[in-house]
Amino acid sequence: MAEQSSTSRATVPETGVADLGLFGKPLFEDPSARALARVGVVDVGSNSVRMVVFDGAARSPAYFYNEKIMCALGAGMAETGHLSPGGRVRALSAMRRFKKLAEGMGLSELTVVATAAVRDATDGAEFRDEVLRETGLRIWVIDGREEARLSAQGVLLGWPGAYGLVCDIGGSSMELAEISGGRVGKRETSQLGPLKLRDLKGGAKARKAHIKDVIEGLKEQMGAQRDRLFLVGGSWRAIARIDMVRRGYPLQVLHEYRMTARAVSATVKYIKETDPEELRSISGVSSSRMALVPYAAEVLSRLVKTFKPKDIAISSYGIREGMLYEQMPQRLRDRDPLIEACRFAEAKDARMPGFGKTLYNFILPLYKASPAPRKRLVKAACLLHDVSWRAHPDYRAEVCFDNATRANLGGLKHAERIFLGLALLHRYSNKRENARFDDLYEMVDDRVRAEAEILGKAMRFGAMLWMNPDEDRGELRWFSKKKLLQLRLTQDMMPLFGEVAEARLNSLAGSLGAEVEIKAVKARKSV
Repeated sequence: MAEQSSTSRATVPETGVADLGLFGKPLFEDPSARALARVGVVDVGSNSVRMVVFDGAARSPAYFYNEKIMCALGAGMAETGHLSPGGRVRALSAMRRFKKLAEGMGLSELTVVATAAVRDATDGAEFRDEVLRETGLRIWVIDGREEARLSAQGVLLGWPGAYGLVCDIGGSSMELAEISGGRVGKRETSQLGPLKLRDLKGGAKARKAHIKDVIEGLKEQMGAQRDRLFLVGGSWRAIARIDMVRRGYPLQVLHEYRMTARAVSATVKYIKETDPEELRSISGVSSSRMALVPYAAEVLSRLVKTFKPKDIAISSYGIREGMLYEQMPQRLRDRDPLIEACRFAEAKDARMPGFGKTLYNFILPLYKASPAPRKRLVKAACLLHDVSWRAHPDYRAEVCFDNATRANLGGLKHAERIFLGLALLHRYSNKRENARFDDLYEMVDDRVRAEAEILGKAMRFGAMLWMNPDEDRGELRWFSKKKLLQLRLTQDMMPLFGEVAEARLNSLAGSLGAEVEIKAVKARKSV
């Protein structure tokens, strides 16, 4: 598995994805992408064994199946040098189950990789042979630097333009990799997994000194890394979940969750001072994971103090997603994961797939001066505007908001999730009163809420002009200085502008603080 080169294509500013035009052909229709429509991978880690089956739009896949067994294969290895006997039994049982599940799902194969515990154990090869003999599944044992590369590629799956330092913590090891320009750079591995630290002799004082020495050594190897720190791994996610609880953070989505150095310090202190069982109860972290959190927290505290990143982001994507990314052709990697996911949702669930493009072009005059990141969200909203039509009308707006804010979407900041959710809510409702979402609404300011309302109302009106994309459709013009919203319709299209459509146009104009002008125009002659 070799490092991938970056492309020479221009990228959209601030998104890091190739500028292929706002509505390039969706690649999930391409045969090479369809070949990745359902991919099964198994990660045999030091603490857990997990099977994930990816499905759907290959650039931003859905998790068709996801199962984790906490086997603790690496428990006690510091003393014995062997895999945990009980962990071996549980892991073999899990592999038998995963093999059977894969057959039932019609998967042609499962790609299985093993990391620190199996590669370091004296009986690792024996365990690998046993799995092959009992299940027919071949385990590929990768070294630490390859583990770092795959984890970094998982981050690139969700953030194509990401740059900074990726830190993946497992049960028995911790890997670092730098990413920039769509490439994985320097990589290093260490023995700073919480299972190893738990078994370290000498108590807390010796552990603290050991962590400091190892991380300072890693800094010498990696050099200055003052950009974003991406955290990958179950122990990091557990700490982030606890940070959410401590802060009272309302959006319980771990991917793209941000922390500051000060927040990490406060949360590490909170973990030390709070009873583990209470932490487990209020955060929803499993007891087996919670047992490792204090050790991981000590590592994170030193990591942040040593590398001093500008900010810290949680990535739910890691080695398993990196294995999927490995199989992607470069032209698929170049695509925006958010837009590809929205395209796939429209093709699968919308009443008229393809109308999202028509709708986007219709309301685009409102966004001519908007920067590329905002147009990207407008495009995503237009693609998703009709995918929840099956929901009960009384709850459709609520369902839209819930789906957008909690969906498994890559390349989307938390504030952008709220903006997208609000826009889709207003696609079906003029008002947003819902006490259940009040805390989420407060995550963005009044200006962003107003912009989302305008987008939602623009889509709400535009959807009334549901027409064949080949027809000479209506045209919206926006004169911002005059505060004039002009609708131009041909005589053939005028019947679509009924009472409800007029009310929706007036509502949009009201949010813009604009006057409305209706203008009849002649149909353009077809060429």
